[in-house]
Amino acid sequence: MSDSNTRTRSRARTTNREEEQEEQKEATSTACPECSGTLVVDDEHGETVCDSCGLVVESDEIDRGPEWRAFDSSEKDEKSRVGAPTTNMMHDKGLSTNIDWRDKDAYGNSLSGKQRQKMQRLRKWNERFRTRDSKERNLKQALGEIDRMASAVGLPENVRETASVIYRRALDENLLPGRSIEGVSTASVYAAARQAGVPRSLDEINDVSRVEKSEIARTYRYVVRELGLEVAPADPESYVPRFASSLGLSDEAEHRARQLLQNAKEQGVHSGKSPVGLAAAAVYAAALLTNEKTTQAAVSEVADISEVTIRNRYHELLEAEQGLPMA
Repeated sequence: MSDSNTRTRSRARTTNREEEQEEQKEATSTACPECSGTLVVDDEHGETVCDSCGLVVESDEIDRGPEWRAFDSSEKDEKSRVGAPTTNMMHDKGLSTNIDWRDKDAYGNSLSGKQRQKMQRLRKWNERFRTRDSKERNLKQALGEIDRMASAVGLPENVRETASVIYRRALDENLLPGRSIEGVSTASVYAAARQAGVPRSLDEINDVSRVEKSEIARTYRYVVRELGLEVAPADPESYVPRFASSLGLSDEAEHRARQLLQNAKEQGVHSGKSPVGLAAAAVYAAALLTNEKTTQAAVSEVADISEVTIRNRYHELLEAEQGLPMA
């Protein structure tokens, strides 16, 4: 028992000495070797200096922080980078690995035959892992269609993101059985554009879609009803800037077209009328009122609407402008 107690006391004394030595080392590392003052780390200059005598103890230290500065928490979150941002426009939200189709290395040198075979196998397995089940394959095809159609009709990225979210909701709520992927994708784009206030006419959407116009309209009504989407009626004024820009009209003509449409709303002329037809007629009338050259055929081509509709809406807008009672 006495030998055991002796060994225990010996180990305890050794441990205490080691702790004291570590404390002395820490005190020495945080104290100035000249005046025993407090050492301060200057991150801006990468130096460790004495707060009392100014002695530079260490220099050229590695700055392990970010290269940017932030002055509040929101700015810090905004500037922080941990990879590419996630997006709903990709079926895996952009968190997967992409292998380039070109058989070249990082320096632009061509790969050997053995390396090309290896990369081809990796691409194949990477594609299989990215789409593990039928739902992901469905989503991948649909989001590709949404991006293609939105790009064709010139919709901004926020509209594409909204369309992707609408399609994901439709897929999660099991609205696709009995309907084509292309039909629901097109309906999602049409609904997202109207929600964002940058609407495209059904004919414009139909021109870039792979399904019939009747199916687009039917699927759109079904998706809006089942998902409870709040889609306000399209405002004819939202079409005016695009039509005027395509026809090369001035700001004065665009402003005059807006005035015609606002007056038509006050008179109740817009009720039951196609917003695209009203916008096209207003642009045509504004061009004539401001002495700018354009034709009904040119407006018809830009708005994708018949000349007969433009003439009918044109006369109605002028009658409302003059305050005449509608027949």
